[in-house]
Amino acid sequence: MASDSHAFRWSLSAPVAVPWVTTLARLVLGGVLIVAGWLKIGTPALSVQAVKAYELLPDGVATAVGYGLPILEIVVGALLVLGLLTRFSAVVAGLLMLAFVVGIASAWARGLRIDCGCFGGDGTLAAGQEPAYLAELLRDAGLVLCAAWAAWFPPGRLALDSLLGLTPPDDDDLLDDSQEKENE
Repeated sequence: MASDSHAFRWSLSAPVAVPWVTTLARLVLGGVLIVAGWLKIGTPALSVQAVKAYELLPDGVATAVGYGLPILEIVVGALLVLGLLTRFSAVVAGLLMLAFVVGIASAWARGLRIDCGCFGGDGTLAAGQEPAYLAELLRDAGLVLCAAWAAWFPPGRLALDSLLGLTPPDDDDLLDDSQEKENE
């Protein structure tokens, strides 16, 4: 009987908690992206060098990514923090995080000894410094989960999407619409 009571409480509290978890996921992911982009935007040559350190992209593409990435990070991060175009910005952020996971895992697998350059720098390690690949992969995997949550359950609380009426319909809204059609 106690388990039924617990399940009942969970079913009542889950709908209340989900938007707040989405808000937290949006703010964490958006904040990280803004900080990462901000720390790189003032030194684009270092950002380009950090991208080239991965040895994954041709020089021209790596240069374009190095210049464009900080701007993309700041824009997507700001959209997430504001809760504007939440699903779209969460998907873009998730794809960025997946690309970072692949890049870091590839560098580790190929034996490269580089700094990820995620928060600035040129990708080189200081003397005696070891790469922190595992920590970076775990961090970025956590951010992928934040992006997936925010994309699946947008927009959360305190979101401009809600204020502007840009929220996707809830499953309950879809059920209500189908029930209304059946009653007609």
